[in-house]
Amino acid sequence: MKTEQPTVSVGIMSAYQNIHIDFRGEYLINGQWITYGHNMVDVNSDKLTFCVNAINDSYFDEMIFEPQSDDCEFTLRNVTIGVSFHWRRKENQTFKGALKLINHGFQIIAINIIPVEDYLTSVISSEMSAKASMELLKAHAVISRSWLLAQMQKPAPEGTEGSDVLGEHAPVIKAAADTDEELIRWWDRDDHVDFDVCADDHCQRYQGITRASTPAVEEAIKATWGEVLTYDGELCDARFSKSCGGVMEEFENCWQDEHHPYLVARSDSEHPDQFPDLSREAEAEEWILSSPGAFCNTADKEILSQVLNDYDQETADFYRWRVEYTQEELSALIAKRTGEDYGRIRDLQPVARGTSGRLYKMRIVGEKRDKVIGKELAIRYALSETALYSSAFVVERHDIDADGYPAKFVLRGAGWGHGVGLCQIGAAVMGARGYDYKQILLHYFPGAEIEKQY
Repeated sequence: MKTEQPTVSVGIMSAYQNIHIDFRGEYLINGQWITYGHNMVDVNSDKLTFCVNAINDSYFDEMIFEPQSDDCEFTLRNVTIGVSFHWRRKENQTFKGALKLINHGFQIIAINIIPVEDYLTSVISSEMSAKASMELLKAHAVISRSWLLAQMQKPAPEGTEGSDVLGEHAPVIKAAADTDEELIRWWDRDDHVDFDVCADDHCQRYQGITRASTPAVEEAIKATWGEVLTYDGELCDARFSKSCGGVMEEFENCWQDEHHPYLVARSDSEHPDQFPDLSREAEAEEWILSSPGAFCNTADKEILSQVLNDYDQETADFYRWRVEYTQEELSALIAKRTGEDYGRIRDLQPVARGTSGRLYKMRIVGEKRDKVIGKELAIRYALSETALYSSAFVVERHDIDADGYPAKFVLRGAGWGHGVGLCQIGAAVMGARGYDYKQILLHYFPGAEIEKQY
C-alpha cells in the first residue's frame, strides 16, 4: 500500500521559436540559478537558450525550474486550449509546482511537474465548474484520479520518439487500418512519451490555477484522498464525456478492440438496464430524433453551470443538436479534413453503430470514391472544422437532383463527446437529485469498486 501520493508530469504547451514565462517567487534552474519575473526560453541550434532581459545567459539540453516555496507560481503565455474543438483559443495560464522544458526537434515542450492531488484540484475546476455540487465533485475526483493513475501505469509505446499533441497540433493517431475501401483509426493518450498526460481534452483538462478553485473542490479532494475505481483488482480506465445522449457507449467502439466490463451500455436513468438496441438503425434513428427521458436530458441552467465553464456554455445544445451543410460546404469540408477528394457527396451512410447510437463506421459516398471511415472521433473530425459534437447522428438529404446529389445535408444528433463512462451532465443531475458520489460512480461504472490507492 502506498503511503505517499505520486507526482505527475503534464505536457502544457509547445512552441517552435520561444516560450515566454513569468515567474512569481524564487525558482532554482537546474539546481544552480534563482530567477523571477519575466523570462524567455528559445531554441538556439540544438540547445535551449535561457534569456533574461533579452540576454542569452545559458544553454541547456533541458531545463527544470524548481520552486523554492509554496507561494511560487509561474505563468505560461499563449497556451492553446480546446485543440481540435469548436471553442479552441489561446490564453495565459498560471501553475504551481515545477516547470520542465525540453527541446524536441527544435520544438520547446513545457511540462508541469506537480503532486497528483494538486493536479486533480485543477482538473476538477477545469473540466467543469468549481461551483458543482459536492457529490459531483467527489465523483469526478475519483474518476479523474483513477484515469490518471491507470495511464501512468501504462508503458510508453515502443519506437515512438515524442508527442505532437501540444500547441497547434491535433492528437496523434494511435492506430490505423488503411485501405482503399476503409480507414479505421482512433487516438489515445499512449502517444505521450515526454510526459504522463497532456493538459487538454485529449487527456483531461488541466489549466493549473487559472480556473479559480473553491473550498468545495479542496474539500472534495480531501474527502476522497487516494480513492480510485478498481475492477477485479485493477485500476479502472475511467473515461468521461460531457453528455452521453441518453445511453452510454462501450469502450471498444471508440478506442482499441478491448472490452472493459465496467464501460458498457447503460441507460442514463433510474432504470439503467432499460434501453433500446441502438446498434439497429431504425431504433437509433427513432431515439436520436426524439428526446427520451434521461439524467442528462436537462435544460436546467443552474445544473448545467455546475459542469460547464464559460467557453463550454457557448454550445447551446448538448442532449440533441442539429448541423446543416450545403453540398458545396460538405464536399469541401470532407476533402479538407480527410485529405481525400470525394468530389460531390452523394450520401453519408451508417455502417456500424455502437450501444449509444454512435457511429463507429460510416461510408462516405462521393462522386469520385466511396470509403468507410471510423472510429467515432475520425467521423467527428471529418464532418466539422473542429470536431462534431458526437457521432450519434442521422443524416437528412434535401433537394436531391436528377443525378442523386442533395443540395443540402442536415445532421441531427445526440450527446456531446464519446459517451463512454461517466456522463458529466447526467452526473450533475444525479447529484442535484440527492445521489451520493458512490451511487453516481457505480451507476456509470457498474461492477467497479472504490478503494484507497494511497
